[in-house]
Amino acid sequence: MRKALELGGVVAAAILVAFGIASIVMAVNGRSTVRDSLKQEQIVGTPDMAPAAIAKEAKAAGLTGVTLPTVAVAGQSINTGARARAFASYMRIHALEATGGLTYAQMGRYLAKPGTPAKFTDGHGGTNDPAHATTNPQTKQPADNGARNVWVTETALTTALNTSYLAEQMSLFGIVVGVALLLSGIGFAILAVGGALRNEEVGLGFFARSTKKSAPRTVPTA
Repeated sequence: MRKALELGGVVAAAILVAFGIASIVMAVNGRSTVRDSLKQEQIVGTPDMAPAAIAKEAKAAGLTGVTLPTVAVAGQSINTGARARAFASYMRIHALEATGGLTYAQMGRYLAKPGTPAKFTDGHGGTNDPAHATTNPQTKQPADNGARNVWVTETALTTALNTSYLAEQMSLFGIVVGVALLLSGIGFAILAVGGALRNEEVGLGFFARSTKKSAPRTVPTA
């Protein structure tokens, strides 16, 4: 029985080591793929992509209640997940500046007619009421609010950038898991090969010694 358990320990150790190595290799490859893909896009941070510069722009645009980026990527190549995430946060501020601080859901679907009462608009030339919308001369239908396209583009690009950040973080997690599996496998192998089940001193010697030390001594009586 002990030999079977020892053999099982060796097999389990080998499996853990194999899974650990595979996890590390796959994680490293995934991380490299993310960075190579970002490099291919040739993205470089614009001069205003620094905390002080973007804060000044946001203030000039009248933006309030928005979270400003804290990582500078101005003039830097966007070739890592962390930089991609920072670049995406700056893109959001740029989109808010272009739309007067309105998000996609806050903007009117149509382009409002000149002179439309403010209560029927989003405050920046858009409206959701077809009756107050400008008519497209070609389609004879309410004209779309072109400013909303800014958010469509921004959302698509920032989603891709944030996905790169997520993928890189998952790769790092895979490396950590791989190292943990590798160390666990090595530990199992040491215990199994070292005869932890055959030698009490190697296996449960500590507990045996503790029991002996804690056993009460018999006091002789007259």
